[in-house]
Amino acid sequence: MIDRLLDSARGRVDNADALWRREEQTAVAFESGRLKAAGISEEAGINLRVLANGRMGVAGTTAAKPDPKELVERARASAGLGEIVQLAFPGATAAPLPSIPTFFDHTANASLAELIRMGRLLVERLSRPGCQINVSVQREVADTAVGNTAGARGEYRATGIAVTADLTRIAGDDVLMVYDQYVGADMPTDADLEALVRSVETRLAAALTVVTPPEGALPVVFTPAGLAAVILPLEQALSGKTVLQGSSPLAGKVGETLFDERLSIEDDPLTPGRPASRPVDDECVPSRCTALVERGKVGRFVYDLETAARAKTESTGNGRRGVFGKPHIGYTNIRFRMTDGGRDGGAQQAAPLPSHELGGGLIADIADGLIVDDLIGVGQGNVISGAFSHPVGLAYRVQRGEITGRVKDAAVAGNAYDVLKRIGGVGRDGRWLGARWSPSLLLEGVSVARR
Repeated sequence: MIDRLLDSARGRVDNADALWRREEQTAVAFESGRLKAAGISEEAGINLRVLANGRMGVAGTTAAKPDPKELVERARASAGLGEIVQLAFPGATAAPLPSIPTFFDHTANASLAELIRMGRLLVERLSRPGCQINVSVQREVADTAVGNTAGARGEYRATGIAVTADLTRIAGDDVLMVYDQYVGADMPTDADLEALVRSVETRLAAALTVVTPPEGALPVVFTPAGLAAVILPLEQALSGKTVLQGSSPLAGKVGETLFDERLSIEDDPLTPGRPASRPVDDECVPSRCTALVERGKVGRFVYDLETAARAKTESTGNGRRGVFGKPHIGYTNIRFRMTDGGRDGGAQQAAPLPSHELGGGLIADIADGLIVDDLIGVGQGNVISGAFSHPVGLAYRVQRGEITGRVKDAAVAGNAYDVLKRIGGVGRDGRWLGARWSPSLLLEGVSVARR
């Protein structure tokens, strides 16, 4: 279909590129321990982008038998009112696309009954008196093909599965919510499911005792889940679109040391076995790893073709698009690495801890502080400035190197750019959470207040 569409576009527009994607999704949901929903859905669609007289136009369709000429005409009509952009599509290359495992037969062939059994097993393992347990299992199988009139082509198959368990306990006016998830391209092993169960159990057990929150500028351990408020400002600031808009505080600072010199962050679409991995992006640009922060120095910003053209640079292969609308910048797999003298440094040299180990082995020397596992309202407010101030959703007090209980009615505040200059410790609990890999981080001088 891609070739037919591009053949129809030749001679009628200056240039064009297109994406075809078919997705099959299977979803299973248990609510309050009972099977609530189970079903399979499938969708396929085509997105076409054209350049006509220097202007960009876009059209898309989910029709079962799309008419290529009609889709081209719609895209041309869109270009009549579109933006002016000097967009250069990548051409054909003799080099093969990167070989990266993104498709797993076990996941693709898993039956609905098998997914239901997995969900029911987790419900049985996690059921507790006085607690409500919800479990969801979502499996996706996708086929993607991209191409352009400059001769570039790419296609791949991908699988993904997400298993999420959340437990809610209501005791009077105290509402406790604990959750965790497994996300991968291949089916979870028995060990993966056991780790998920132990993670929820550990967090629940430590949260049953409620203690008074501390106050002041304190050491705070942010777990991989709790790091979202610290990471989000960086993701926005390292986007080429934000740079072009003039709102990124990192603009013009490539090569400057603005973070702890042991810290490196990369966007890596070539990570094996991850749902966000792919050999080529949605604009036919071959995938490669991009160093966002390198040993504390600001590295590269991420671009798609349009933002790269406007910034007079090249795409980093971060173009993403749906069936409708023009492509946009999208991260793939964000990986945090801590190095010391060219080696994986600090606590990561010791034996790794299980992902359910709260604090990642960082609390032994904390006289008084917090472990933050979940914050409320992340993403709201002026994120790009780096400032964060959020009530805690799930946090634990640490006193004299031990967890004494869960804190309520507390908030943490700070600035991501400041706290990442002084990382006090790196946990041995590095793990994937969705499309991000990170260990727990001990950040000094975070403001903790009672509410």
